[in-house]
Amino acid sequence: MDTTHSTLVQTFVDFYRERGHQPLPGDSLIAPPGDPVLFTTAGMHHLTPYLEGRPHPLGNRLVGSQRCLRTTDLDEVGDRSHLTVFEMLGTWSLGDYDGEQSLRWGFELLRDGFGLRPGSLHATVFGGDDVLGPDTESLEVWQDLGVPVEPTRGEENWWSNGPTGPCGPDSEIFVWTGDGIPSGTPTTDPRWVEIWNHVMMRYRRHDDGTLTPLPQRNIDTGLGLDRLATVLQGADSVYGCDIFASWREVVTQHWDLDEREQRIVMDHLRSCIAIIGDCVLPASGGRGYVLRRLLRRVLTILWREGRPSFTLGDLPIELFAETLDHFHRLDFPGGPETVRSVVTDEERRFVGLCERGRRVLSRFSGSVLSEEDYSFLHETHGLPREIVDLLRRQENQSNELIHSETASVI
Repeated sequence: MDTTHSTLVQTFVDFYRERGHQPLPGDSLIAPPGDPVLFTTAGMHHLTPYLEGRPHPLGNRLVGSQRCLRTTDLDEVGDRSHLTVFEMLGTWSLGDYDGEQSLRWGFELLRDGFGLRPGSLHATVFGGDDVLGPDTESLEVWQDLGVPVEPTRGEENWWSNGPTGPCGPDSEIFVWTGDGIPSGTPTTDPRWVEIWNHVMMRYRRHDDGTLTPLPQRNIDTGLGLDRLATVLQGADSVYGCDIFASWREVVTQHWDLDEREQRIVMDHLRSCIAIIGDCVLPASGGRGYVLRRLLRRVLTILWREGRPSFTLGDLPIELFAETLDHFHRLDFPGGPETVRSVVTDEERRFVGLCERGRRVLSRFSGSVLSEEDYSFLHETHGLPREIVDLLRRQENQSNELIHSETASVI
């Protein structure tokens, strides 16, 4: 079958349209007012009122593709499966069908629509906690379908929007990405990679931690497009699938980075373009600070040994356009050129910050910085730890070069 990411999206949407689901347009990365998160981290954020009982204008069966951004996994970005910004394929039943139907349809699509072998799948289900018993319904569905299933305790298979709000037990579907016959379970072997989560959203959690049933029993599922494409295309990581093809070509051609650094640069630059595409600008707080932090992390990598010959301003405009198009933001005011100008302006700010930082750090030359020093540099001079460390490394490299050249002359 054709496994290009655009075809996978169409296959997903068509499957559920045939089963009475109405397509949703992708919504903003900006979470709706009152939501506890800065950015949309899952497809359900913009559907919260309807999960709580308000009738949806398109009906009670929905399907769509939603751009999402998560910073909770930032330290894991650069491994085989984690991204900051990604596309989430989703389905919703607003008080209509139950969890059993959702799981059976999910299995059917993975097997018959995407061609995954049942033997390459493994599921986990909510095994209960101190308040609620195990999700025996989902457990029995997987057993009936012949898919290995593992009950987990506590929060492993419990999904919530935040400390309060809609929540419920979930069943996660994993696919085997290792060589040979699958072994172990998702909690014992990292070669099992989660691709799809089916949430039985039945409860509301209150400020005091108690749970009460929602007015209706909902289903909320999310399947990561990047991970699905990776598996079906036989790529070694999400960065190896077709979604990253253009970025791989440019990054590997112009910057001498190790594999993890290449992945971080690709991920963060795509994330920044997506954020700017939702009309967020770099700032010292809130969403703008997330954008600035991602850009500075990229620049810290690229400027590690001094000014690179190929800068962010040299990136082809086609990369900006392609990324905006992928995240459904080609209508962004000003288009790709405006996005690139925001990125290059921030790069200039970074250069200015580094120049000022060198002057400030000259007072600390040769000394070991304490936590108090780092706090002082950040709070008084606006120098975050990663930039301080970058400038210190550059200073040490410069001193080592001088000593080496002096020794060779002597």
